[in-house]
Amino acid sequence: MVASDNHIGAGPRPKAQVKLRFIKAFRLFSGSRSRQSSVQVIRGFSQAGHDRIALTIGNFDGVHRGHQAMLSRLSEAAADLALGSAVLTFEPHPREFFAPESAPPRLSTLRDKLERFASDGVARVYVVRFDASLARLSAEEFIDQVLVRKLRVSWILVGDDFRFGRDRAGDLALLRQKAADYSVEAMTTVTIDGERASSSAVRSALAAGTLGHAAKLLGRPYAMSGRVAHGDKLGRHLGFPTANVVLRRKPALSGIFAVRVHGLGDEARAGVASLGVRPTVKQGARPLLEVFVFDFDEAIYGRRITVEFLHKLRDEERYADLDHLTRQIRVDVAQARDYFATAK
Repeated sequence: MVASDNHIGAGPRPKAQVKLRFIKAFRLFSGSRSRQSSVQVIRGFSQAGHDRIALTIGNFDGVHRGHQAMLSRLSEAAADLALGSAVLTFEPHPREFFAPESAPPRLSTLRDKLERFASDGVARVYVVRFDASLARLSAEEFIDQVLVRKLRVSWILVGDDFRFGRDRAGDLALLRQKAADYSVEAMTTVTIDGERASSSAVRSALAAGTLGHAAKLLGRPYAMSGRVAHGDKLGRHLGFPTANVVLRRKPALSGIFAVRVHGLGDEARAGVASLGVRPTVKQGARPLLEVFVFDFDEAIYGRRITVEFLHKLRDEERYADLDHLTRQIRVDVAQARDYFATAK
């Protein structure tokens, strides 16, 4: 069992939807170094290729170490069998479609996942819109119409708890039973120090503020990416100008953090970040990521940055006034600088 969120219904994209085929080259960050890689991204099934493929299926939220093991096995098998490697994933997450109010927070955006797929050597990604027509498709229809006819799958890798089709009726046994035109392999559980690597485990670690635990499950520090947007300039007024990244969805963690920022030059830069709803200055605000980058003062609006969360300093709090808030920010900055001065 690799991905606990791999419980899906699937089917063809409605013809009324616009279907796109595009190729993107992503710049990927690893520590202070960057490298260029690319992955072919196909929206829906209308542009499915004529070549046969090795495929894995899932949501891959966070692309944790269990997912990475699955992608590594995919690339290995594709090379051995002289097939193209491909991932089939869904947007939105099926749980967001069926129960949007109770769906868990996402660990990664679609772009973040595509960057990870590229860095793990995936050649092609099918991004399929999850909607009512997909949810209605039976497991047998999914196999015949999608896997066999549209995607021309020769080899499939799934977690051993994988479920698919209407009412989640399809499973590994059914995939194997219907495997006249393809072969099936089940990925076994990946454990880290005795704990199953899963998106749920990563979310729990982030919610608890145990960032080291989350990093162990992910194989890297947890990070969020986005473009720097104009804010209300309050941070600059208080003496701590921030790079603001507007969030579209509720984040998996909140609070004040020591962070490392990529995208502001060749080297990563240290800083302190606030991730939350800013209760001292606004009521009912949407979540916002604000980053004060140490020893840095350049205009970076529109620049895409990646923020790695390394250490949680405290929870978000509401203060009586801006003077109290400013004093606390000074403490946060001092503690974050101390963290970087002593971190190994």
